[in-house]
Amino acid sequence: MMRAQIEVIPCKICGDKSSGVHYGVITCEGCKGFFRRSQSSSVQYSCSRQSNCPIDRASRNRCQSCRLKKCVAQGMSRDAVKFGRMSKRQRDSLFAEVERHRQQQRLQANSVQEPQSLPAYRSGKEPREQSSHLTPSLPQAYPYSVEPELPGCPPEVHPYLERIGEAQAQSLAYRGSHRRGIDSTRSTPEAILNMNGSEMGFRPFDPESSFFPYPTSLHIEELSVSIVRSHRETTQYRPEELQALRWKVFSREEIHAYQSKSVDEMWQHCAVRLTDAVQFVVEFAKRIPGFRQLCQNDQIALLKSGSMEVVLVRMSRMFNTENNTVFFDGKFAGTELFKSLACSDLIAAVFDFAHNLCALRLTEQQMAVFTALVLINADRPCLEDRERVQKVRRDVELALSHILHRDNQESLLHKLYQRVPLLKSLCALHIEKLRWFRQLYPLTVHSLFPPLYKELFGSDTDIQTLTTH
Repeated sequence: MMRAQIEVIPCKICGDKSSGVHYGVITCEGCKGFFRRSQSSSVQYSCSRQSNCPIDRASRNRCQSCRLKKCVAQGMSRDAVKFGRMSKRQRDSLFAEVERHRQQQRLQANSVQEPQSLPAYRSGKEPREQSSHLTPSLPQAYPYSVEPELPGCPPEVHPYLERIGEAQAQSLAYRGSHRRGIDSTRSTPEAILNMNGSEMGFRPFDPESSFFPYPTSLHIEELSVSIVRSHRETTQYRPEELQALRWKVFSREEIHAYQSKSVDEMWQHCAVRLTDAVQFVVEFAKRIPGFRQLCQNDQIALLKSGSMEVVLVRMSRMFNTENNTVFFDGKFAGTELFKSLACSDLIAAVFDFAHNLCALRLTEQQMAVFTALVLINADRPCLEDRERVQKVRRDVELALSHILHRDNQESLLHKLYQRVPLLKSLCALHIEKLRWFRQLYPLTVHSLFPPLYKELFGSDTDIQTLTTH
C-alpha cells in the first residue's frame, strides 16, 4: 500500500510512472535500471552537446551522460537508504508530496468536467508577475480529450499497460516515450523522407495503403481518420501527457540560468529543439495520404516552406493560456526564459499566435487536419507539379470541412484560414532573425547548428525564397 501511494508521484528523473523509491529517489523502473547499470566501473558517458540535454520520457535514452547527471543531482546513490529506514521527517515530507499530487489529480478531473474560459492575453510588453511561473497547480493548457472514435494505443507503447487498468492505460500511454529519434547531427530532408518510419520508433506505415484516388463520402471519412491517426502517431507529446506535466514550471533560478546563456549558445539550443520538432513533422507529412505520391522535389519544397508553420500550430497544443507559458525542455516556460535569444519581438509574436489559436479550442482531430492543410499548399515556391499538389490539398480541405460539419463548427473554417497569413509572417520573421544571427555568428551556424535546420532554413537561396513568399 505504501508503494502504491508513492506511485502517484511521477519519476523524478524522466516524469514516467514511478514504481517506488530506488537508490533514495522516486523513479520509474527504467531510470532505476539505468542508474544501476551506470555504476559499473567500466561505464563512461559523455555528452556531445552542452551537457544540458532535457531528460523526459521521449528523450531519456538520447543522452546517457545528462541522464546520469540528473540522477545524481536528484540524489540517487547506491548508499541511499531504503524507504523503510527513512526518518520520520523524510516520510512526512514524502506523504505530503503524495497528497499534493492527489489534490492536483482531483483538480485536473474537475477542470476536465468544467472547462474554464480563456483569460485575456497580456502582450509581451506588459509586466508579468514572477509568481505566475512558480505556481505549482495549473489549469489545463488545452481542451484535452481522448477521441473515442480513434483506435487505442497498442500495448507495446507503454511498459505498464499490462499492470494497470484500462482507463489508466489510456491516459498513461504516451506515444513517443520510447522513440529512438533521428540523429539531428546528420539528418537531411532527403534522408528522413527515404527513412522507414520504424527507424524512428514509429509504427510501420505503408503510404500506398492510404492513398485515395477519387473523392467520395467514404473516401473523405477514411481520409480524415487516416490524417488524425497519423497526427496522433507523430506528435512529440500526447494531450494526456501535457496535461499530466502542466504543473512543471521553471523556477526563478532555472529561468536565470537560461537568461545567462550567451546569444549563440541559446540560439544553438533552440535550433536543436526546433529540429527535433521538425523531424516529427516530416514523419507526419509522409503519412498524409497522397503526400508520398508527389515527386520528392515537391515533398522537400513543401517541407522547407511549411514545416515551421506546422511546428507553430502544434506548439499551441503545448501552450498554457492561464499563465502564458509553453512546454519547453521538460517544463512550462514564459517569454522571459528566451531573453538571451535577443528576439523579444519574435518570441512575443509566437506566444500571441499560440494563445489566439488556443482560443479556438480545436479538438485533436480538427488540429490534425488543419496542420495537414497548412503543410499541403500548392502556392509554395519551387513546386514542379502544382496540379498534383493542389489535388492532394483539395482532399485535405474536404476532410477539414467534413470534420467541422460533423462537429457543428463550420464557422471555425474561416477563422482557421485567417491564421494562415499570420503563420507566414511568423516564419518570415524567424528567417529574418536567423539572417541577423548568421551575420553575427557565422561559425556557430556553419559548425554547430543541426544540418536539417540549416537545410530547411539556413541557406541563402532558401532565406530569399522563404522571405519573398
